[in-house]
Amino acid sequence: MDELAMLDALSVVRAPWLDLPMVAISTFGNMGIGWVMLGIVLICVRRYRRVGIAAVVAIVVAGVLAKLVIGELVVRPRPCDANPAFALLIPRPFGTSFPSGHAAAAFAALAVLVAFRMPKGVVIPSTILAVLIAFSRLYLYVHYPTDVLAGAALGALVGTVVALCLRPKQLAAIPSGEGRPPGLP
Repeated sequence: MDELAMLDALSVVRAPWLDLPMVAISTFGNMGIGWVMLGIVLICVRRYRRVGIAAVVAIVVAGVLAKLVIGELVVRPRPCDANPAFALLIPRPFGTSFPSGHAAAAFAALAVLVAFRMPKGVVIPSTILAVLIAFSRLYLYVHYPTDVLAGAALGALVGTVVALCLRPKQLAAIPSGEGRPPGLP
C-alpha cells in the first residue's frame, strides 16, 4: 500500500473553501490544547471533575507515548518531507510522523468521555471533532493514514485505561446491559 499515493489521491478533495476550516480544526488539536481546555472546563464543574481529570491525564499520557516514546523509536519522516513539492497550508510540524499526536490526544479524550458515559450532546460533537482532527492531518499532508490510525488507536486505548482507573466505583459495578456501553468490563 503506497500511502503517499493515497494522500496524493486525497488531495483531489482539497478545495480553497476547506483550507481554512482544516487549518483551524488541526490547530485546535495542536499539542492537545483544545482537548485539555475541555478537560479543564469539566474539572471546574463539580459533577464532571473526575471526567475532566481523567481526560487531561489521558491526553498527556497519550501525547507522551505518541511523540516522546513511539515517535522517537519509529522516526518516520512526514509525507511533506517525502514530497516537498506539495504546498503546505501550515508550517511543517516539528517531530516525526508516526503516530499522530493530534489523533492520539483527540481519541484519548473521546474514550474518556465515552467510558464515563457523558451525555450524547457532548459525545457526538466530540466524536465528530476527533474524526475531523484526524482527517485534517491527512488533508494538510503532514501525516500518513497509518499515522492517524495508530494515533487514534493509541489514544483510545490510553483513554479507556485511564477512565477505567479513575471512574467512580459505582460506574464500574453496573452489570453489562444495564446502561453501560457494550465492551466495557
